[in-house]
Amino acid sequence: DVQLVESGGGSVQAGGSLRLSCSASGPTYSSYCMAWFRQAPGKQREGVAAIDITNTTVYADSVKGRFTITRDHGKNSLNLQMNNLKPEDTATYYCAATPRVGHPTIAIRQYDYWGQGTQVTVS
Repeated sequence: DVQLVESGGGSVQAGGSLRLSCSASGPTYSSYCMAWFRQAPGKQREGVAAIDITNTTVYADSVKGRFTITRDHGKNSLNLQMNNLKPEDTATYYCAATPRVGHPTIAIRQYDYWGQGTQVTVS
């Protein structure tokens, strides 16, 4: 089974940077599309960025130009470099995966596997 574990969250000042990582394991992980989602208290979970098996990416408009999603197949990891962070980026960030083969998507309904989340606080 695919297992996902996020790390790298923390507290930063506005304008600062953080790099989140997601460690993935499972025999079919390499064929899965991967994504980052985030959820703040009292708000719906929203897609942040996604990357498919060919490293094609898609981003939410709110983070475009500031965040970069990458995938390291050799290390079985997914990363999210977050620059110029804003208070509105404060949320729990989740790593997700789907066995569906196709274009990357940040549609939450497409994802089957989820990590436990890592907290990001921007002040």
